Amino acid sequence: MKNYTSLTDALQDLKSRGYEANFEAESFCLYCGDLDMRLDPEEFKVDEEYRFEGDPNHDEDTILVAISSLSGVKGTLVDSYGAYSEKPGFENAKKVEDNHSK
Repeated sequence: MKNYTSLTDALQDLKSRGYEANFEAESFCLYCGDLDMRLDPEEFKVDEEYRFEGDPNHDEDTILVAISSLSGVKGTLVDSYGAYSEKPGFENAKKVEDNHSK
């Protein structure tokens, strides 16, 4: 895995490697508005995962995930994971994916 100095650098590199779709987390799936595509946990795999820490209190921590669908679509998901994150969607989807792969 690469070591990026910023979220922007990581996104640019992943895009250059074909991760072009932009996913967002929903309750138990991922959604790409540009493609109008939903991926259930059994329909994608996490290829790479990077965490970027915000301020010292970790209020604004960010996770970047490179995702490949079984149909060949590659994309990224940027989500917050700090103490005050209001969007637990990716973590829920990842838990389901982890349970599914066992």
